[in-house]
Parts: sequence; structure tokens; C-alpha cells
Amino acid sequence: AGLQTALRILGVDSGEAVIVPTLTFIAAVNPVRYLGAEPVFIDCDDSLCMDPVLLERFCAEECRLEGGVLVNKTSGRVIKAVLPVHIFGGLADMEKIMDTAHRYGLKVLEDATEAMGSFYEHGRYKGKHAGTIGDIGVFSFNANKIITTGGGGMIVSNHAEYLDKAAYLTTTAKDDGLYFVHDEVGYNYRMLNIQAALGVSQIDALEGFIEIKKRNFELYKSLLEGAVSSGSISGIRILPFGEKIRSNHWFYSLLIDDESDSAPGTRRDNLLKKLIAEGIQCRPVWKLVHTQKPYITCRAYEIERAHSYEKHILNVPCSTNLTEDDVRYVCEKIIKACQ
Repeated sequence: AGLQTALRILGVDSGEAVIVPTLTFIAAVNPVRYLGAEPVFIDCDDSLCMDPVLLERFCAEECRLEGGVLVNKTSGRVIKAVLPVHIFGGLADMEKIMDTAHRYGLKVLEDATEAMGSFYEHGRYKGKHAGTIGDIGVFSFNANKIITTGGGGMIVSNHAEYLDKAAYLTTTAKDDGLYFVHDEVGYNYRMLNIQAALGVSQIDALEGFIEIKKRNFELYKSLLEGAVSSGSISGIRILPFGEKIRSNHWFYSLLIDDESDSAPGTRRDNLLKKLIAEGIQCRPVWKLVHTQKPYITCRAYEIERAHSYEKHILNVPCSTNLTEDDVRYVCEKIIKACQ
């Protein structure tokens, strides 16, 4: 709901295009279609977020500027916006993404649904939080997020007019509340007051949640790296978060190498099944959106890394209620399953 509202505020119209990542949950892409626009899919880099180099190359080589408007040479579609998603609490390279957006006249919508509390520690955006750099940012307070209201989310922006428009559209676009005048089609997208109160009550606890997640991440890392260095297991590591950021450490991702190249993903899937059999919740990363049935005809630009990560990533338990014993138990079962 937040992304759909934000895209509409940014002027995305039917028949236009929005540049999106393929390595993301499909909910980040569906709102493009809600508005009748088409997604253009970009590969990830090693942060798992949108590759800014490929974004720049696509705009430079596959598009042309016409009167300050970016147009896809092949489809003829106007490309109105770019939608980077901050994956698993890591952060996309917003310096390069913003530079490209400014160069080609693109609006920037940040999907910060997984990155509440993550911020940049170095560079042009030092001290800036995920979701506060682009034209509009959207956060999620779904049940599995670091702050939750059970559902719902939040739109943020440094442009007051965008926030006014968001408030207008999400309250059924009332132009005269007394006489029920509506000059536009709006949405009933408001969060319940009781949900909002629940979210506000957790704000002061955010840093504590992040400390727990970071501490558990470091324990996972220490135990698994110790098993690798001792020779107990091989070909497994926990993916790090960027060096130039303070991540909220929302999700922990294991990268599982294959024992052979003949069946990519087999070793990851075997580990997944063994952990589930032990009562340990885990999951693979999302099926790439450009390969999903609703989007297989859309433009997918030089997708390579994402295919590899799709086959080799396994997400392991990461909730803030995990104890040290829980983490040690999970690692014990991972090590045993990989031997």
C-alpha cells in the first residue's frame, strides 16, 4: 500500500516503466503493476541490493533522454522512477543510485521495509538512515520486522507536498469531508490507531533490538567460522553486512557452496530439509521476480549474480527472542548436517 501510494505520488502512470531489483520479495514489484506500469529488472551486487553499476549502464546504453525524460530505446516506454530495495537490513549504494537518478531525471523510491534502524557511517550520506535519501521512503511494520504493528507501514519524505498528498490519497481522497466530495480516486490505507500506538511504543526499544540481532549475528559468525577453520565443515559462511554501514542485522544469510557444479543449489536444499526436520525454521532467498509467471515477459537486464545467490542462500533464525543457547543449537545442527 505504501509503495503503491508513493509511486502514484511520484507520477508513475500506466504504460510507463520503473526500474526494480529482481532479488527481492515480490511485494516490492507488484505495486508497479497496480498502476499499470511495467517493471524493468536489474541484477544485484554482492550487497544483495540493486547493482548501481548496471543501473547506470542500462540508463546510458539502453535508453535515451528526450527533453529531460528517460525513454527505453526498445520499448519506447518512459522510465519514471527507480525503486532500490535495502535487502535483509543491508543498504544499497545510494550515492551511485542517486547520482544516476539525477543524471537521468528519475524519481527515487526507497523500499526500506527491512532496514529500519540501518544507516550509513561513511560517505556523502553519513548519518542518514535507510528510506530518508530518495524522494520517498517506505517502511514495513509487518509481523516479522524489527519493529512491528502486526501489519501496516509508514511513508516518509523530505518533501512536505508528497506527505500531504500521501495523507490525502490514503484517506479516500476527501476534498470536502462534510459533503463527501472526492476529486480523485483514493484508498482506505490508513493504519489503525491501536496499531500506530503499538509501533510508537517500540521506537525506544529499537536500538536494544538491534544490539540483540547484532550479538546473535556475531555468535553465528564466530561458531561457523570456527567450524570451517577447524576443518569440521567447508563451503559455508554467513554473509557480512557492508563495512560502511550500521546495519540493523535484520536477517542472517548463509552462503552454501555446492560440492559440484552439476546441480547448483542441491547442497543448500539438503541443508534446508535437514534443519526443518530438526524443527529449525529456515528458508531459501526469494525466487527471482523476473522469473515469476506475471513478469516473465518483462525486461530483465544482465541478471547474473542474482541467479547464483538464489541457489545458494539460506536464511536462518534471527528473531530478537533468540537466546545464546538457541543460536548455539542451530549452529550445532548446521555443522552436523554439513559434515
